[in-house]
Parts: sequence; structure tokens; C-alpha cells
Amino acid sequence: MDRETMEHVQQTADVIVLGAGIVGVSSAYAIRERGLAVVLVDRKAPGEETSYGNAGILSSGSILPLNKPSLFRALPSYLGNTSAALRWDPSWTLRNIEWVLRFLANAVESRVKPRAIALHGLIGASLALHRDWIVRAGEPQRIRETGWLKAWRSDAVGAAKAEQAFLADYGIKSELLDRQAISALEPNMLPVYKVGLLHSQTASVDSPGNVTKAYARMFEGAGGVLRQSEIRALLADGGGWRVVLGDGEIRARHVVVALGPWSPDLLRPLGYEVPMAFERGYHQEFTPNPNRRLLRPIHDAEGSFLMTPMENGVRVTSGVELTDRDAPSNFAQLEQVVPLARGVVEFGDAVAQPWRGARPSLPDSLPMIGPAPRHSGLWLAFGNQHIGFTTGPATGAAIAAMIAGEAPSFDASAFAPSRYL
Repeated sequence: MDRETMEHVQQTADVIVLGAGIVGVSSAYAIRERGLAVVLVDRKAPGEETSYGNAGILSSGSILPLNKPSLFRALPSYLGNTSAALRWDPSWTLRNIEWVLRFLANAVESRVKPRAIALHGLIGASLALHRDWIVRAGEPQRIRETGWLKAWRSDAVGAAKAEQAFLADYGIKSELLDRQAISALEPNMLPVYKVGLLHSQTASVDSPGNVTKAYARMFEGAGGVLRQSEIRALLADGGGWRVVLGDGEIRARHVVVALGPWSPDLLRPLGYEVPMAFERGYHQEFTPNPNRRLLRPIHDAEGSFLMTPMENGVRVTSGVELTDRDAPSNFAQLEQVVPLARGVVEFGDAVAQPWRGARPSLPDSLPMIGPAPRHSGLWLAFGNQHIGFTTGPATGAAIAAMIAGEAPSFDASAFAPSRYL
């Protein structure tokens, strides 16, 4: 074995970051900015797993967790397991009944505001970083400051006003729109919506996967090392850590686990049982009509889908599927909503096969951001559920600050891993 191969197989760093989704890439870049030697590892290239398949929204208003009081009113509509918003695997539910009960226990009024405050701080910090980093990464054309529109087909003025008032309590601006105002905002849509709420302080990007790749290139440009290899084991090694890969190993004082839905597998041998479920989701992209283009993401509140203009076409995303992370795909929800989307804006044939991903979710709908409770130098950054792309940068910046012995720019106490581990 020559010397170059030896150096590749046996590598050292100050920090190893495991996972090259938006959270891992953000962590690696933020840590590298502080002058530490960082190796970022994943089995795939950056941005090709969960971070690839989302609506690309940088959402200022995603501060209300999915498990909120209104969930109980909606539960009867989910029991038939035909809803576009939620499908569930009965066998998964039985095997994970403890997670389900803990999730529902958080859906009470007293648990809403503390979590909303925590998410508001995380999201605000993250949006500022996104807007800075996308320019630094040389991709400013990918961001659109056009907001995103939540729209109702029914006369749901009361629901729209209630959501607007909730957001206003946190200083988040939105605009209530009637049918005419919606048509003026999106002149290429058919007039199917009666009420709309424009989240005016929200941005979006035309390819979340490519934005993640751009941040990874920025990390490498700053002197970081990107390594693509299978991650086989994480082992305590004296005063530090050893990561065993498919083609060698790396040693470091600190290691950040940012593997999203795969994080529990790596942590279980260390004695950590992470209470994680998987919000599986699907999307498919379609050829846009150049004369009938969308200008921003549209969330159909009653149709339970979201469509957004992307670099490769109109992306239609479906609701949540609760099942095992690696269970066979079930495209029923996607097939249910695509015809509804075609009734809103014209688009052509699919440009690719449907995509499926698994979003990592904890019972309180908050991520883990911080130190593992029983191992020095082990940092956890995962569980960002369906707002991972929005919250990735500030999650990474918080981990970087903590490694440096500093407080994050926002209150991260609600995200402490010790609440579950």
C-alpha cells in the first residue's frame, strides 16, 4: 500500500461530521469557519438523500408543530387511511405505539407556545444564514424572495385569519387575499381558490439539492475535506472518536451525527435509543408550460399537497406517510394529488420517476441539537422533520458554537438531546 492510500485510509481531523444533507453540510461549514479541521462523510454525494426531496421553502412561518390541538379534530378523517394528508401503516403504528402516544401528548395547547418560540428562534437564525450563504456560495440566482401562498378552495376566511393572527404574535407578516388578489398574484393559476394567505417574509429556492451541493463546495473551498464512503461504526477512542468507514477510518476529538433518519442506527451501539419516527414523503416533477408558470410555492390546504417551480419543472409534493423508513414505496398519496395540482396550473408530462424520502421526526416535533448526554465530544444534529431544509444552517451554526464552548445565537435549550436520551 502506497503512502497516499495509507493517508486516505487512516485520516485525522479536529471534527468529523457524519451526514452530507443540509444539516451536516451546514455543520461542517460552520465548524470549518471557526478554523477547525473538518472531514464531512456520507455514503452519497451532498444533498442526495432527504435534503433533495422537499419543496425548497425557506419558511419563516413554520413555527407551529404538526402535533397541535387541531390534530385531534382531524384524527377521524385519518382513520380510513385514505387521506392525502396522512397515510399510516397499521403494523408500524402497533410496533411504535409509544411514539404515537408521546406525539399526541404534545398536541395540547400548553405545549404549543414553548415549541413555537423555540422554532421561531431557530428558523429566524437559519433564514439569515441561508440568505448570506447562498450569495457566498455563488448561487444567488437560486433564491426567490416571492413568499409562498397557502390557499383554500372553500370560504375559509376564519382559518386564514386565525393563522395570520398566530403568526403576527411572533412578528411574522402575512397578507390575507381573496380570489381576485390571488389571481393578481399568480395570474397563470386557474381561479380555484377563494382564500389565500401569503407568507410574505418567506423565500424559496429552485433546487434544494443543488443549494446543498453549493454549500458543500463552499465548505471544500474553505479547506474542508469531503469524503464519500459507507459509515460502518462510531467508536469511542480514548479521549476522542474513531469512525470506521468502508475504505478506512478517521479519528477526531469531536464527531457530529447528522445522518437524519439513519442517526438512530449509528447511535444504538453506544446505548442511545432515539425515539424517532419517519415522515415519509414523495414528490414528482413535471414539464412546465412556459406560458403558464408558477411564481412561488403554492400550498393547497384542503388538497394536502404543495407545488413549487423548480429548476427541472413543477414539483408536486404529497403529504405524510407514517411507516418504516425503508418500507416499499406507496405512491397512493402522490397519485391522489397530482390530478388536483393539474387543476390549478397547466403542466406536462413527468420529467423523472417519483422520489421518496424519510424525514426524521421526534415526538415533540423539535430536532436534537447539542451534546450527547453521556459521551464527551459527541454532538447530535438531527430530527428536523419536514423543515430540515429551512432549519439546516442554524442547526449547524449552533453545533459549531457549542463545540467552541460558546452559546448559539438563539436559545437552543428546547432542542437538548438530554430530553430524550
